[in-house]
Order: sequence, then C-alpha cells, then structure tokens
Amino acid sequence: MDYLEINGGIPLRGEVSISGSKNAVLPILAAALLTDEECVIHRIPNLSDVKFMGKILESLGAEVQFYGESIHVRAKDIRPVGDYDIIRKMRGSICIMGPLIGRLHEARVSLPGGCVIGARPINLHLRGFEALGGEISLKEGYIIVKVPRLKGTNVFMGGRKGSTVLGTANIMMAAVLAEGDTVIEYAACEPEVKDLADFLIKMGADIHGAGSPTIYIKGVSKLHGAEHTVIPDRIEAATYAIAAAATQGEVTLANVIPEHLQSVLYELRQANVECLTGTNTIRVKRNPGPLRPVSIATQPYPGFPTDVQAQFMTLMTQVNGISIITERIFESRFMHVPELERMGAKIELEGINAIVEGGRQLQGAHVMSSDLRASAALVIAGLIAENRTIISRIYHLDRGYEKLEQKLRILGADIGRWNSDPDSPNYRAIPSSLVISEE
Repeated sequence: MDYLEINGGIPLRGEVSISGSKNAVLPILAAALLTDEECVIHRIPNLSDVKFMGKILESLGAEVQFYGESIHVRAKDIRPVGDYDIIRKMRGSICIMGPLIGRLHEARVSLPGGCVIGARPINLHLRGFEALGGEISLKEGYIIVKVPRLKGTNVFMGGRKGSTVLGTANIMMAAVLAEGDTVIEYAACEPEVKDLADFLIKMGADIHGAGSPTIYIKGVSKLHGAEHTVIPDRIEAATYAIAAAATQGEVTLANVIPEHLQSVLYELRQANVECLTGTNTIRVKRNPGPLRPVSIATQPYPGFPTDVQAQFMTLMTQVNGISIITERIFESRFMHVPELERMGAKIELEGINAIVEGGRQLQGAHVMSSDLRASAALVIAGLIAENRTIISRIYHLDRGYEKLEQKLRILGADIGRWNSDPDSPNYRAIPSSLVISEE
C-alpha cells in the first residue's frame, strides 16, 4: 500500500498551478449523459474519482476517451442502470440520477459510498425527483426512480443542514428536459453548481439564477453537445494557501478564482497571514509577528467550507492561544483529530466543537488517513513537524489532489511516495520505529 514520507521543517516557496475542480467535474461529466452528441471537457484533474466516473459512464453505455487534460464523452445509446460495484464506491456517483431521469425518465443507481465523514442522506434528491413526477422504490440495493411524465414544478432543496450541492445539481439536470418551468428554491450557491449550469447552458439549456438561492429553469426538448473548461479547484487552492502559512513560506497560487476563496482568505488574514489577490492568482505569506488564534464555523458557500476545516485546524495547532473549530455540516468530520494528537497536538472534542490549544511543536509520527481532507491536514502537519512523518492510506488523497507530492516538491518540500509491499517497484519499508497496527 502506498504511503507518504515527509521530512518537515522546510518553508514552502514558489508557484503552484491549481488543477480543475474535482467537485465541479463529476456532475459535469454526468451531464454529458443528457445528449447523444459528443461533449468535450477540458482541465480534467487526473484523480481516481474522475477515472471512476469515466468507468461509470462507460457502464451506462457511453463512449469515454481521455486525452491528457481533456475528456471526450459521447452517450449515444445509454441504459438506466450501471455497474453496481463501481457506483456504490463513490459518493459523487449519485449525480448520474438527474441526467438519466432527464433523458430516459428512469434511473437505477446503487446507494453510493465515499469518505466516512458522517451521514449524507439523499432524501432531498429523492424529494426533488418526486416533485418532478418520480415514482421511487428501493430494491436489492438499488434506488429506482421512474418518471412517466417529467413535469416542471417548484422544488425546495432546504434541509436540516442547509441546501445540498449534489441534490441541486441532480434536480437541475433532470429539470432541463422537463415539460414547463422549474424553480429550485433554497438551491446550493457553490461555484461548482454555477459551473454545471454554465455547461448545461452551452448544451442548450435555459437556466437563470445559478449561484444564487433560486434557480429558474425552462425545460427544452433536447440538448446538444458542447465544449467546456472546468473551474479551478478552490479546495486544493485553500489547502496550498494554508500549507504556505503553516510552514512560514511564501507561495503564489496560479490558475485560481480568488472570489471563490473569500471566506478562507478572510480567516487567514485574521490569523496574520498576508493574502494578495490578482486576476487569477493569490500570493500567500506570513506577516511579521506570530500567528493569531482564529475560531471558525463551517457553513455552506459562501461560508467557510467544511472541506477546509481539517487543514485550518492543523494551522491553528501552531498558534499560541485557543481556537474553536465548529463543524456544522458533517458530524463525523473530526477523525483527523486523534492523528494530530499522535503528532503532539492538544485538541479536545465537545460535540460539534474542537477546542485547539495551539503553540505546540508537532513531532513526526506514523499516522493514517481517514478521508480525503483529513489526509490533506496530515500532509500539512507533516510539513511543519520535526523529524519524519509517515502517512498511510493515501488512496484518499488520490481522490482529490492531483500530483500532490510532485507539486509540493516543486515548492521545496522533502516528500516522497513509497509502497510498503515488498513486491512493489516503489518499495520502501516503513521504519520499524514508526510501524503501527492498522487494526
């Protein structure tokens, strides 16, 4: 199994180019199912989740071809059910339901998985499909939605924890081919939703208001092929920005949309980190003097992203004082805390709050990833820790960070990827002093 080895204490310096957005590209690829013509998507990040989505589209009957950072999809003849075992492994696979319902009026999708970060029910998706005329059943692990007549209506997407990004995407993709008008109330406002809408509009959809809480859709009879470039990944950008601040470095983020990171940049500035924005760049470096403690609470966009909570917590371990990190989106998104404590951090959990007593020098250790963003937090911890850090289960990282170790090496980090399997060509044994049980 692959693992990362990091020798910390080196400030990151230089420029890093941010890849296309993972959270934008998955529903955009799914939207290619809405037409029998070819769609071409550019700035595709080389991630395991993207490859999984390609396999899912192929299992539905689509032709999928990768050409470097571009992907060509033609869904000429598709069926309403795909490969059960592939779909159930990835949370983002649920976004194929909307396009299948829109084009075929039927979808059979296995219950999706993904990172273990708390309950992420799809009841809002199903409620929206019901409003559009869907009949829903569950059989042998499949969610089955049949829509004899797909008719536009008002759909309310609000839930106990706010709106849902993939739910908004799913209803939008189904509604573009519905009869009449659809209004999505309390829609997710994330940039990834707006990017999907922009792609659908290029395909011939009639959509207004995407990126706001109310989206208006006028159904059309047919969509056509289109070409689109995916927006930069704001979560990847935030991760490198925090890493620069944590290592007392100076890093320029290239190929970014600064407006998508306003909440993160605000909190970094509150912590005494300089963030200078350009047209599509952000330069991050520590101001003179110590970091200041900052308390945050995760919220739907434009609030502080839950996907950046773990990384920001790692930064706060280096601040003299108390910071309170409040997680309002996912109840189990503190699984990185025990691993940070293994490295010397002092963090107490009280319900949805993590109380960080900062100012302690982290020490290298063997730690294990529990999910995608926890993995990123541990990488940042390794970059600032004394001595060597080993991070296992990094397949989580490969789901959402393209060429992470290569990009960090360009910035000066001492980081490498190895495999603990003696039969692997990239074999290196984990030092016996750092071996821990994975039980």
